[in-house]
Amino acid sequence: MSTENTSKTVGFLGLGHMGGPMAANLIKAGYEVLAFDPVPAAQDQARRDGATVVATAAEAVAAADIVLTMLPNGRIVLDVYREVLPSAKPGTLFIDSSTIDVADAVAAAELAVAQGHRAVDAPVSGGVGGAVAGTLTFMVGGPEADFADALPLLEIMGGKVVHCGGAGVGQAAKICNNMLLGISMIGLSEALVLGEKLGLTHDKFYDVVSTASGQSWALTSYCPVPGPVPTSPANNDYQPGFATALMNKDLGLAANALRTNGVDGQIGLLAAEIYNRFNQDEAGKDFSAIVTDIRKRSEGESA
Repeated sequence: MSTENTSKTVGFLGLGHMGGPMAANLIKAGYEVLAFDPVPAAQDQARRDGATVVATAAEAVAAADIVLTMLPNGRIVLDVYREVLPSAKPGTLFIDSSTIDVADAVAAAELAVAQGHRAVDAPVSGGVGGAVAGTLTFMVGGPEADFADALPLLEIMGGKVVHCGGAGVGQAAKICNNMLLGISMIGLSEALVLGEKLGLTHDKFYDVVSTASGQSWALTSYCPVPGPVPTSPANNDYQPGFATALMNKDLGLAANALRTNGVDGQIGLLAAEIYNRFNQDEAGKDFSAIVTDIRKRSEGESA
């Protein structure tokens, strides 16, 4: 991870569970951060971290060399871009680390370029823990030159930065990765519940599968049952981590991409349905808690 000190000023919009720690790491590395978030608690934390909290998003952007956004969805990203682009200095580099639809990412980049600025999409993987530790993985879409200018900043917040292609392709990588993660967690959880029914303990399941052909990151780093991986959310009553609401959002984006692009993604679409149902009651639980839903439904079916 780079610790390069820089005199560049960053406008940071969105200081939630992910954005707040990311901004804090930039401040530690020597960036001046002009921060905006409508939530008072986020503002207070940003001040404690050393950011200059301003009254509006446009004010944060006006004096910035680089603008980084971490926002809830594509509609908000586009609305914010339309609001702040006229206030930005010519040639400002916009980096959007929100997880949004590919089409929205492309539209945001086009808005920025049309007004004389530069833009990359740079969604992240690694969760709140990675944001705090500065070990996120960034998946970046945009022109090579803009990626090169964004790289020193991204390396401060991340342990790995990958230039995936043109505008929107960073979002494509994020959507594909999280679709696979959601599918993997459902499959792993079904296998664990089947093992329970067949008399296989969680520890023995882990001992076998963690070094066999069924091995996955979902098992060895994020095991959805308590015990085998002590740091997984399963050992903390499924407190996120990566909330079910976020996995539901990402799988919704994946499902939309599957349909739009004519991909026969039956498992991806089914995973989106499963998490959408689970999200109705357990949006605040970690997404690995899906195992509890599978177990409950299995008990109902076998009763």
